[in-house]
Amino acid sequence: MIVITGATGNVGRPLVRALAAAGERVTAVSRSVTAADVPDGVRHLVADLTEPDGLRPVFEGADALFLHDTGPAAHLVDPQRILAAARAGGVRRVVRLSSQGVVTRPDSQSHGGLARAWEQAVRDSGMEWTLLRPGGFASNAYAWAQSVREHRAVAAPFGDIGLPVIDPDDIAAVAAAALREDGHAGRAYTLTGPAAVTPREQARAIGEALGEPVGFTEWTREEARAAMGAFMPEPVVETTLAILGEPTGEEQRVSPDVARVTGRAPGSFAAWARRNAAAFR
Repeated sequence: MIVITGATGNVGRPLVRALAAAGERVTAVSRSVTAADVPDGVRHLVADLTEPDGLRPVFEGADALFLHDTGPAAHLVDPQRILAAARAGGVRRVVRLSSQGVVTRPDSQSHGGLARAWEQAVRDSGMEWTLLRPGGFASNAYAWAQSVREHRAVAAPFGDIGLPVIDPDDIAAVAAAALREDGHAGRAYTLTGPAAVTPREQARAIGEALGEPVGFTEWTREEARAAMGAFMPEPVVETTLAILGEPTGEEQRVSPDVARVTGRAPGSFAAWARRNAAAFR
């Protein structure tokens, strides 16, 4: 049995589908799972990672765990208690969805510090572990969905600075391999897309997927800070702006790890946009 936390998220959903299609027994866990969120044959449970004492039924009979502390209460989750409950339930392998910021932004509490503490807890868990460190997600473009639907327009800062954003389905593919196969224990994989793509190019790709032009307006840093501050804590805003506006060489580097693990190249942002065009119509 493989337990997937964050099972209805951008990575968890395709991971559950991939594992179920491969014939694995899967338990999908999130704070609000419904039958419509998971494929037929997948057990779905509602659980709160901030209450590890209630996780015993989740881990009973499981041997592998995908661990993702999704949601605004992530800082309230105690990784040691969750991992202890998993080990007590029989889990012997854990795959942790972490962040590239552990390496590239080690001084940032929002992108480096919290993720680094989780990684250390996983290493100290006594189980086989694998760490996944993605950069930016292609699915972050969903933030533009309303403006594209209503105005066929995108507004974002740093319009011509590119990052190799990754399709969440590719993260899920690497996670599935690490959960099912031997040979990934003790590894930390950096996960990126196949090429850097700028916000302006992303807007163009969405337009091409829709068959209609999508305009692009470049925000100033101050405009972006104000917009992001409406739904992000201030430290997260500042680190995010630094990554988008002054990325390090490592943050701009295309990693070979998706291809190494899955045997195929990661998908492009344009392919992600075509597959998810309905969200922008």
